[in-house]
Amino acid sequence: MARDTTDDTPLTSVQELADYMADGSKPKDAFRIGTEHEKFAFFRADNSPVPYAGDASISALLKGMQAKLGWEPIMDRDNIIGLAEAHGQGAISIEPGGQFELSGAPVETLHDTCRESNQHLATLREVAEPMGIRFLGIGGSPQWTLAETPRMPKSRYDIMTRYMPKVGTKGLDMMYRTCTIQVNLDFSSEEDMRTKMRVSMKLQSIATALFASSPFTEGKPNGLLSWRGEIWRDTDNQRSGVLPFSLKDDFRFTDYVEWALDVPMYFVVRDGRYHDCTHVTFRQFMAGALKGEIAAFEPTMGDWTNHLSTLFPDVRLKRFLEMRGADGGPWRRICALPAFWVGLLYDDAALASADALTRDWTFEDVQAMRDTVPSQGLKAKVAGRDVSDVAREVVAMSHSGLKSRARLNGDGQDETVFLASVDEILAKNATLADDLLMLYHGRWKGSVQPVFEEYQY
Repeated sequence: MARDTTDDTPLTSVQELADYMADGSKPKDAFRIGTEHEKFAFFRADNSPVPYAGDASISALLKGMQAKLGWEPIMDRDNIIGLAEAHGQGAISIEPGGQFELSGAPVETLHDTCRESNQHLATLREVAEPMGIRFLGIGGSPQWTLAETPRMPKSRYDIMTRYMPKVGTKGLDMMYRTCTIQVNLDFSSEEDMRTKMRVSMKLQSIATALFASSPFTEGKPNGLLSWRGEIWRDTDNQRSGVLPFSLKDDFRFTDYVEWALDVPMYFVVRDGRYHDCTHVTFRQFMAGALKGEIAAFEPTMGDWTNHLSTLFPDVRLKRFLEMRGADGGPWRRICALPAFWVGLLYDDAALASADALTRDWTFEDVQAMRDTVPSQGLKAKVAGRDVSDVAREVVAMSHSGLKSRARLNGDGQDETVFLASVDEILAKNATLADDLLMLYHGRWKGSVQPVFEEYQY
């Protein structure tokens, strides 16, 4: 996330919190696609991580991108931590370990998404090349230990770093050693949100399986296909995972609010300073729990929107829906992941088909798939079926949905062209993680070092 929100509108009722999310509803012709992708920065000379400070550094990359783009710098104390386009059309941020992230503008088509990603990476290469910096597009840091991984000077990350070991065993790995591709999509009403939430929550592990690309840790195979997926199984489970109530036919905005109210907070921001609030829930905050601890102790809408950004379910609800299940990956995956979800969720027939396919899946079915996909990938099962077979059906639905959208580029191609890399995975029944392991045991001769050369941006 590039910037935490400042909105001093006072909160007076729980209903306001639900209304805030409901106000995100928009007509279908206003639906947009917002794609986010993270990548690991490394020095080409020795594949070492890039620190925050210095002439060749994360901060230097941000300043170089600012000079190229003219975007507004985002500061935390005296440190540049991101950039924001003046009209809200995109942002650049840094994750805790220096992972470099583009939060794309809300665009109309996947062709726009791909152009945006191309332009971002081209501009970033111009800035990074003189510093000897390149970027790695996979889901987990393949070489560096947690101690070797740099730490970014961002106040919210300081609070999270202290808190994570108290609530799980893998939270610091999540923060410092993983990358994702994510897409944010709209809904038209509470009913539309409910269907999209139910379908995408059930199918999120299908995306994890298809986009698995994190089979290495600290220089050797970790026994998994999606280490990132496994990490999320024990990262502050109060605020992450599959939400059982979201699978119900009567799920409402208020259900998400009631859950979110009882999740411990991370922080509140007052006068630019972050206050550690991990000892209270948002519900307790609304009841006055911070009175006497901070001067402006009454909650605001900015506090609520910031709190929503610290919740990590497999699908996150704000004023839009965030698909959070996929590992990071090479350039083609930046376009393929949003294509997969847009085809399923933005076409009524495809959405209805996906809903019917998963209708009888129980929470236990979904959870069992989520538990096994990180290690088994496409060989896992859900509700008695092979994940690979379900994935083929779902990708076919996505193809159909994208064809129906009929959004063409200048060459007359529709958006199904962006599913080509997913089609290849299914054709050979092997993910990028499988390919990486084959290379490690074959041509790479037991070394992960070649991944930096062969899968760099």
